[in-house]
Amino acid sequence: MSRVAAAIEKAHAEARGAFVGYLPVGFPDTATSIEAAVALAEAGADILELGPPYSDPVMDGEVIQQATQQALANGFRLRDLFPAIAEITRRVDVPVLVMTYWNPVLQYGVDRYADDLLAAGGTGLITPDVTPESAAEWIAASERTGLDRVFLAAPTSTDERLDLVVKASTGFVYTVSTMGITGERAELDAAARRLTERLRAHGAAHACVGIGISTPEQVAGVVGYADGAIVGTALVRALRDGGVDGLRRVAGVLASGTARPRP
Repeated sequence: MSRVAAAIEKAHAEARGAFVGYLPVGFPDTATSIEAAVALAEAGADILELGPPYSDPVMDGEVIQQATQQALANGFRLRDLFPAIAEITRRVDVPVLVMTYWNPVLQYGVDRYADDLLAAGGTGLITPDVTPESAAEWIAASERTGLDRVFLAAPTSTDERLDLVVKASTGFVYTVSTMGITGERAELDAAARRLTERLRAHGAAHACVGIGISTPEQVAGVVGYADGAIVGTALVRALRDGGVDGLRRVAGVLASGTARPRP
């Protein structure tokens, strides 16, 4: 079992859903982003999802776009990613997934990226803009290194698409709660529950729901039917507005929503 899957199972054994927390690496600067990731893990995140800044973040909402653009303006480059992950994994024993657009991986070299991620203590990639049938090189590299590959499933996905995503994914399937870019929403779409049910029917061992989750009540609602809740924008906003201490407080509140009533 991968470390990501094991972290989800550990949360289940503790009568919780998993809390997956996203932060961009390099925001507001690399040193602070490392401290923020450590604080997020210490505040209750079961899995860290770290995003290298990218110049064309088409799937990100305004808060995350602004954060990643600031990181790039402050000089963050892809070469800074792996030392940052190494420092984070040295300090906390929480699986670290990298949420990345595909072009930087190609430019860096798929095998080189996989090897450097593994050496830094990372556990895999979430790849929002590449589909399993277009990811043969990454699938081969992940099988060679043991890294997890997390693909996305959307409410509009056909049964054939879901079958492909489930078979290609390890760790968990990233279950998109609603169509559109990342960000907070007042209400999560009921489609997320239905999509999770469909993924289960296709054999998904773990499905974590993301996009639009920003309150402990929403986290609680999601973990009532899914294996975990993924939070991004609310955490980035907390870091932006309150620094590492503010992030720690918000993360702790969000983590409180993961508890499940014992049967």
